[in-house]
Amino acid sequence: MRLRATVAYDGTDFHGWAPQPNLRTVAGVLSDALGGVSLTVAGRTDRGVHAAANVVSFDADRAMPLAAVNAQLPDDLAVRELAEAPDGFDARADAVSRRYVYRIWTGPVPDPFRSRFRLHHPRPVDVEALRACAAELEADWEVDDSLLQFRIAADAFMRHMVRVLVGTMLDLPDPDAFRVLLEGRPRSESGRTAPPQGLVLLGIEY
Repeated sequence: MRLRATVAYDGTDFHGWAPQPNLRTVAGVLSDALGGVSLTVAGRTDRGVHAAANVVSFDADRAMPLAAVNAQLPDDLAVRELAEAPDGFDARADAVSRRYVYRIWTGPVPDPFRSRFRLHHPRPVDVEALRACAAELEADWEVDDSLLQFRIAADAFMRHMVRVLVGTMLDLPDPDAFRVLLEGRPRSESGRTAPPQGLVLLGIEY
């Protein structure tokens, strides 16, 4: 039968999603807990990137109790939902949208309780310029005191795409220049790739 699982994980201590020899990856650990099945994932996350609700599909001989699967998983990985899916369901091919958030803390002092999940950027930022840049992407920045959250959704993303967008907006918060970059300028003209810890895959839409 085809099964569908929604998974959440703290990506800090994983070498990304995809299986790699002799490295701890989300797919490797999850597959082992599910009996060595082959997994198809909606969003392949990079090393250090987190997920609140990524989706995987796989084939199994029988239904699997959710509690039993989670009992085999480490503290930084959990299956939130596990159920039978329609025949032919493909977590990647059937997805129509992927939602991400990138969180930045701009306060002068880092917060050790949340540093694994957001970038500490203790420098002044031009929020209106950031929002104007994000508008070019049909995205937005949310502001709550010293916490900035960049939210974006699309049907697909290129490798490191969200982190490059965030790094460029932080380094070059100029809407006109940002618009030109989006038209197809060389990567060398954009800003840095923001660190992975601030990025979370929030969910997949079908």
